[in-house]
Amino acid sequence: MKKALALFLVLALALTAVSAGFAQDDLSGELEIFSWWAGDEGPALEALITLFNEQNPNVEVINATVTGGSGVNARAVLKTRMLGGDAPDSFQVHAGEELTGTWVVAGRMADLTTLYQEQGWMEAFPADLLDLLTYEGGIYSVPVNIHRSNVMWYNPATVESLGIAVPATMDEFLAACPAIQEAGITPLVVGEAWTVNHLWESVALGVLGAEGWNGIWTGETDPAGAEMVQVFETFGQVLACSNLAEDAAGLSWQQAIDKVVAGEAAFNIMGDWAAGYMTTTLGLEPGVGFGYAPTPGAVGTFMWLSDSFGLPVDAANQANTLAWLSLLGSVDGQNAFNPLKGSIPANVNAVAAAPDLYNAYLQSAAADWSSNALVGSLVHGAAANERFMGDFNQVMEIYLSSGSAEAAASAMAAICLQSGACGSSM
Repeated sequence: MKKALALFLVLALALTAVSAGFAQDDLSGELEIFSWWAGDEGPALEALITLFNEQNPNVEVINATVTGGSGVNARAVLKTRMLGGDAPDSFQVHAGEELTGTWVVAGRMADLTTLYQEQGWMEAFPADLLDLLTYEGGIYSVPVNIHRSNVMWYNPATVESLGIAVPATMDEFLAACPAIQEAGITPLVVGEAWTVNHLWESVALGVLGAEGWNGIWTGETDPAGAEMVQVFETFGQVLACSNLAEDAAGLSWQQAIDKVVAGEAAFNIMGDWAAGYMTTTLGLEPGVGFGYAPTPGAVGTFMWLSDSFGLPVDAANQANTLAWLSLLGSVDGQNAFNPLKGSIPANVNAVAAAPDLYNAYLQSAAADWSSNALVGSLVHGAAANERFMGDFNQVMEIYLSSGSAEAAASAMAAICLQSGACGSSM
């Protein structure tokens, strides 16, 4: 109780320091930012750090990145540090169960509700998003973006040369698959293991629809039922049109995208950080150098995730961290970050403040975010808790080794029970 009161007083004093404005010449010391944004995703983070440095010139920012797609490696390092009493000042975490089901329930994160009130953010972020950041009445992180998970990427020139239409349904994709293979082109390119899981959730969304997908996590969709068996059967058909048995294990998500750009593969299913890669790193124009569409079967549905940052209760530099979080949630911060990252702002006021910063893809994503049915990503932490996410790798191993949709569905039902992630009926 005394520790909680002391933390409250520290936060109150720090909030007083940052509420008058972002620039804080009186702040000094260090600020360690922990993330997995390295390499091609680095420029967006560097833009935020540059802006923070301009506003807080006496603070030394330590950019502690751990490479590895989707944060697979970073989460393992973070767990070691958090449990070992060496928390970074702020760390990247997906909004939703990855945040609340892991670190908030364990009492490791500071309540940021007062910061939200000070900065006027209660109306700046959508209510559904705030709900995912909230636990027992407290708000525990600041979302810097919204990513779309269910996007099919392609090279318009390749699709035109094949004489096919971009598939809107799984049946259309599977029907086009033989002709694409006969042309010597991989119909769908995948990469390392997590990208295969990423593909699975888009296939599942296409089979189940938004209501059925959400039903997995509320207990209304039977994880061992006929619908889930159909998900794995369809997934197997899709994988038969991929490079899984060839070179997938050695490909990063960027290298998989490179094969699409080069015309060696027709399609790739990946989150829209791929748009950031293709525009920022490869210099391609949306709609010209690369095309995009909702994943087959999911037209009108937006599978989303959000990168966010919070304040560990044991962070060494509380005031500096609050200044960092204040920047992240601001219109200026979100507009510095998102155009480079290939995502749209979580702050609803940001795009209107600088529409010219957002290219054709991002404008379309923003329009879909405001009009589509919304579902949370499993692979990227919004839909299920960390235990389910970790154990789902075993489900995938069972399916890939056995080829049995029934065995995979049965294994999925088991981890639903073990993790408590699939609603009260489980």
